[in-house]
Amino acid sequence: MPEPYIRARSLSKVFKSGDADLVIFSNLNLDVERGEMLALVGESGAGKSTLLHLLGGLDRPSEGTIYYNSTEISGLADSKQADFRNREIGFVWQIHYLLPEFTAVENVMMPLLIRGWTRARAASESLARLDEVGLHARASHRAGELSGGEQQRVVLARALVGKPSVLLADEPTGNLDFRTGEMIFQLLEGLHRSHQLTSVLVTHNLSFARRCDRVLSLEKGGLVPGPPIDSHPGTPPEYLKS
Repeated sequence: MPEPYIRARSLSKVFKSGDADLVIFSNLNLDVERGEMLALVGESGAGKSTLLHLLGGLDRPSEGTIYYNSTEISGLADSKQADFRNREIGFVWQIHYLLPEFTAVENVMMPLLIRGWTRARAASESLARLDEVGLHARASHRAGELSGGEQQRVVLARALVGKPSVLLADEPTGNLDFRTGEMIFQLLEGLHRSHQLTSVLVTHNLSFARRCDRVLSLEKGGLVPGPPIDSHPGTPPEYLKS
């Protein structure tokens, strides 16, 4: 049987809090299969975002290892870890972190320009991704001229422009109203399938979590099975049925 695509082993994360140690979690293990869409749920402050940052190579564990196939990303030098993130992982955050002085297409281009692509090549690929999320006509608009839902679609385009194998999302619908959040989540589901991604989503929305392949809850420093998944993942929530 093949190894899981993402493997976290004996992860611990400890922060200093004055003279004391604040243990977020200890000896945590996680497997994510290739192509899986995994939801992480749990109370605020449980450590979900911290775990996502570790999985994305944005922070290092106090102890333990994280593998993507045979690559131990937790042991890479900073420069190699940054290059791995740029090529293999797409990030979607609750706060969009778009640069307000740049247009939608310029924001999407950023990961490709970091790779050393020419502006023309980066712009062409970025316009294709904006078209995929339904924003081709808004490509020349600055970030501040876009609605919250449009800004989050730009973030999705930016996350996917580098053709990553993994998508990590932290509360991707957290700042959106119900209907816009549903639209973004449906788009995210479709992109997960069409781009053959392995996705890990942190969410407080149990309705969305149940539409993933699997749900895990981070509780008291450990991962336990979460609520059962929705047997009809395409079914809209009650507030959209009227």
